[in-house]
Amino acid sequence: MFTGIVTDIGTIDAVEAQGDLRVRVATSYDSAGIDLGASIACSGVCLTVVDKGPGWVAFDVSGETVSRTAPGMWRAGRRLNLERALRLGDELGGHIVTGHVDGVGHVAEVREEGGSQRVTIDAPRELAPYIAAKGSITVDGVSLTVNSVADTADAVSFGLNIIPHTAEVTSFGELAAGQPVNLEIDVLARYLRRMETLRGQG
Repeated sequence: MFTGIVTDIGTIDAVEAQGDLRVRVATSYDSAGIDLGASIACSGVCLTVVDKGPGWVAFDVSGETVSRTAPGMWRAGRRLNLERALRLGDELGGHIVTGHVDGVGHVAEVREEGGSQRVTIDAPRELAPYIAAKGSITVDGVSLTVNSVADTADAVSFGLNIIPHTAEVTSFGELAAGQPVNLEIDVLARYLRRMETLRGQG
């Protein structure tokens, strides 16, 4: 379990096909303090540490994970938002994040607004019931507040405000129109939707 508060920006420095992909990520984390089998969220994807060394950790990324995450994500040179798993007693600074990608969205627009960035993302239509203004959403592993929502026939578009601090400590300083991003809906919205569905069947 995670909170969507990024604590490092890692860089994929090697990718090797071993059935699944073996992905090695350079990080400023002290790898000596990371156990094999530990979970780390990589741009919103919960992965298990399978190898490590000074300044790097490695993960096996299954074909299923590759198919459900942003195209081009698992390549050398890609920067990843990293977060170690939540520990009992840690501050819950964002919201509850599982590290399971619900869909891939695409950045429709990035523009300056005041000192911040206004980002609009187009998401798959099936995620529309779970995205609400002032609700939470995870984009590439970052916990964010939805500022606006607009529904269309085949998609849902939502707006975000990225403050300079967030752009600096995540990969969001590089966001550009057309870029695919990993989306995870708020787990509470998921359960509320399920309850609403069952209530309608009663």
